Amino acid sequence: MNDSILEALLDSYARNNAILLNLLQALPEGGLDAQVLEGSPSIAQQYAHMQQTRLFWLGQVAPEFATGMNQLFRQAGEEWVAERETACIEQALNQSAHAVCEAVRDRLHTGQAMQGPHASYDHPILLLQHLLWHEGYHVGQIKLALKATGYSMPEEVEEKAIWSQWRTEVW
Repeated sequence: MNDSILEALLDSYARNNAILLNLLQALPEGGLDAQVLEGSPSIAQQYAHMQQTRLFWLGQVAPEFATGMNQLFRQAGEEWVAERETACIEQALNQSAHAVCEAVRDRLHTGQAMQGPHASYDHPILLLQHLLWHEGYHVGQIKLALKATGYSMPEEVEEKAIWSQWRTEVW
């Protein structure tokens, strides 16, 4: 694979991670509790789920890159509770995004297959694509959950948090 294409793909995943973190920082007071519907995952649970998903798939297809990663769910009695400290969420997502990119880079350069006991990808880039699709879905769910609470993100905040990561416009 052409190195400039690889770097552009890895950069796209880094930008995706930046969007997740920008949205986290843009949440209004109490935003981590927002849900699309009663019984739906809260925004805090969605962030924890995205981290858990990254770690699960890394653990399946490139386990050496999943070691030592921070979980965002912790057990409290019988219940699993999502992390609520934005600094911890940010640190975990940065850590796992870096690990995902390094795993993809490693598998492309070494030719080692991305396969494990319960999962495999035909090509390492498909791990990136899978996670981009999954996390994009959750960005939509986060925005919908905020709307369900009556919060509409101002256009200038959304532009800076999300769309400016992909393109620049001059009017």
